[in-house]
Amino acid sequence: QVQLVESGGGLVQAGGSLRLSCAPSGRTFSPYGMGWFRQAPGKEREFVAAIRWSGGSTYYEDSVKGRFSISRDIAKNTVYLQMNSLKPEDTAVYYCTSHYKSSWSPRGFYDFWGQGTQVTVSS
Repeated sequence: QVQLVESGGGLVQAGGSLRLSCAPSGRTFSPYGMGWFRQAPGKEREFVAAIRWSGGSTYYEDSVKGRFSISRDIAKNTVYLQMNSLKPEDTAVYYCTSHYKSSWSPRGFYDFWGQGTQVTVSS
């Protein structure tokens, strides 16, 4: 079993930045991919960004392109989401995800999910 531990959420003013981190525990081998999703109040959970562990290819939802950046630290099995130029509409609970099968696709099914970290952007 894998537990994903997120950190880095908080309250920030519009235009500010936050960096989310996510590290898995309980499994030592690398995933095929990791990602971030978010869910705002009253809305469905949506894809934000993902990264292919081997090679580091990245994928983004259109509204965050150019503002958010996903990266990984292979040695630490940790994924990061650098969020710049934050907007009030980025306010949501952000979830880290991981997938350990070759069937992984960036916007597809993920094996494991974190508990979520709140990001609030004030106007």
